[in-house]
Amino acid sequence: MTLKNILSTAVAGVLMTGVVGFSTAAEAANWRYAHEEFEGDVQDVFAYKFKEYIEENSDNTVQVFRFGELGESDDIMEQTQMGILQFVNQSPGFTGSLIPEAQIFFIPYLLPVNDEDIVDFFRTSAAINEMFPELYAEQGLELLKMYPEGEMVVTADTPVRTPEDFHGKNIRTMTNPLLSETYRAFGATPTPLPWGEVYGGLQTNIIQGQENPIFWIQSGGLYEVSPNLIFTGHGQFTTALMANQDFFNGLSAEDQQLVRDASEHAFDHITEYVPGLSEEMLDKILEASSEVTVTRLTDEERQAFMDKAPSVEERFIEMTGESGQELLQQFKEDLEPYKAQ
Repeated sequence: MTLKNILSTAVAGVLMTGVVGFSTAAEAANWRYAHEEFEGDVQDVFAYKFKEYIEENSDNTVQVFRFGELGESDDIMEQTQMGILQFVNQSPGFTGSLIPEAQIFFIPYLLPVNDEDIVDFFRTSAAINEMFPELYAEQGLELLKMYPEGEMVVTADTPVRTPEDFHGKNIRTMTNPLLSETYRAFGATPTPLPWGEVYGGLQTNIIQGQENPIFWIQSGGLYEVSPNLIFTGHGQFTTALMANQDFFNGLSAEDQQLVRDASEHAFDHITEYVPGLSEEMLDKILEASSEVTVTRLTDEERQAFMDKAPSVEERFIEMTGESGQELLQQFKEDLEPYKAQ
C-alpha cells in the first residue's frame, strides 16, 4: 500500500467515525465540506458563507476543510463520492477527468472576463443551470452552484506577448486534457502537476510558468518564483459546489431547500466579493516585489492567441462527442448577449 493510500485510509477512518451526515430531519447533523484553497481565498469565503447560512437557519453544523487538510483535489472528490464528505468545492480543472464536458471552461476566449458580464452569465446560463446538473448527477454528484473566481493570469520566467514567446516553456496545467491542449496550441509544453508541486517546480525551473487567478498567485506566493504576469484575456477560473447525491437525496425536502438557499446565499456574496479582487491582489503583489512585471496584451497581440482557439474547440468536441457539441452550442447561445455589447 502506498503512503498516499495509507493516509487516505486514515483520513477516511477518522471522518467516518460518528458520521452523522445522513441524519433524519429531526436530528441535527454535522456536514463535512472540503475545498481546494487556502484560508481567506475565494472558495474559503464561499464555504464560510454557506456554513453561516446553514447554522443560522437550522441546528445543523458545517465543518470546513481547506486545501491539504484532507489531501489534494482528487482525494477530496473521492471522499465525497464515497460519502465520507457531504460537500466538495472543486474546479472543472480537476473534475474534467471525471466529467469531460466540464472541460468546456478551458476553451480559450469562450467566456467573457469582464466582471459584470461573467456574473450575469453564471446567473442566467441554461448550459450551466440546466445542462450541467444532469452531467454531474451521472457521477453521483448534486451540482449546487457554479461560480467564477476571476480572470486567469499566466505567470512565466520571462514576459510573453506572442505564441512564439511560449516556445520552449513548460507551463504547469491542472490534470485536465483540454487545458493541456490549450497551452499546446499557444506554443508551450503543457506540464500537468498537482498544486502541491507548483511552487517548487517554478523555483527549480522544472516548469517555467503556470496560470491562476491573481488572488491565488498572491496567496500562494507564486509571483516570488514566477514574477512575470501576463494578462492574455483567455479565460475565467470557474469552480463548483457539489454534494454527494445519495446524501442530498436522503435529506428531507426542508433540508434540501436549506442547502439550496445556502448555496444561493454564498453565490450572492461571492459575486459581490470577486469583482475588484484582482486589482486589489495585484496591488499587493506589486507592493511586495519590485521584480514583478505586468504584461497586458493589446487587441492585436491577443488576436494571435485567439486564432489558436478553434483547434481547442475541435478537440473538445472530439473528447465529448454529441453531448459536448450540444453543450457548446448552448454556451454560445447563452453568451451571445455579451458579445453584442
